[in-house]
Amino acid sequence: MKWEGERQSDNVEDRRDAGPSGGGGFPIGGRGIGLGTIVIALVGGWILGINPLTLLSALSGGGMPDSAVVQQAPAQRPPADDRMAAFVSTVLADTEDVWKQQFSQMGGSYRDPKLVLFRGATPTACGTGQTAMGPFYCPGDQKVYIDLSFYDTLRSQLGAPGDFAQAYVIAHEVGHHVQNLMGITDKVDQARQRMSEAQANALSVRLELQADCFAGVWGYHAQQMRQILEQGDIEEALNAAGRIGDDALQRQSSGTVRPESFTHGSSAQRVNWFKRGMQSGDLKQCNTFETRQL
Repeated sequence: MKWEGERQSDNVEDRRDAGPSGGGGFPIGGRGIGLGTIVIALVGGWILGINPLTLLSALSGGGMPDSAVVQQAPAQRPPADDRMAAFVSTVLADTEDVWKQQFSQMGGSYRDPKLVLFRGATPTACGTGQTAMGPFYCPGDQKVYIDLSFYDTLRSQLGAPGDFAQAYVIAHEVGHHVQNLMGITDKVDQARQRMSEAQANALSVRLELQADCFAGVWGYHAQQMRQILEQGDIEEALNAAGRIGDDALQRQSSGTVRPESFTHGSSAQRVNWFKRGMQSGDLKQCNTFETRQL
């Protein structure tokens, strides 16, 4: 992926030197989180995309995440010589440019999200965010949270190396921000409250697949605007999408696949919806909620 020398976003907040709790916070759940829970939450956080705190809380024996306001250190910019921070700042800037153009064409205005870099744990409007959750988006403060060590996990544990796979992670989370701005997130949350667990899971799948498609829409327009792609980049993103399908993760963790428990879609579905956005660049092609066959 061609990214060096491009504009970096000013909307990056570096909390990595703020300590393990980002200057304050509160524990999730009433029990410690064991290795199995961390693995599940790590995978779930990345796939869930939006607010994985509920998942981690349930896994650790607690209730819903606390929404109390916590104090935190003033926002800081990443160091100028931090290459990985420069990379994610550049990807974020690219999403800003693409989505501002898309919203303008729809007669609206795009509000940039913030990207928060942290280590260990950090306070969010959704509760305490932890490294074990993987990257996630919090609608309450319109921020994407990521511990950059996740990229090591993505490469070594999930088998998805490459800079465009890393960019896909950011683009997927920004896709959830787009859903939030469009009012889709609230509608889904309201609908899920009236559904059975299986029905709510099925609706979550559609939300996540749409975020994958939105990530593809970003990739299409970023390529049109700046020619960012290099040989093998698309394959990197498709590989990442395939590695985090519910079926692949369940097969890896337990050897058993339970489609009724899917919350993010199968590997084939995730690959398909990213490809749909990447090939068309058309938001209308991302309406997962009115498609019978995902």
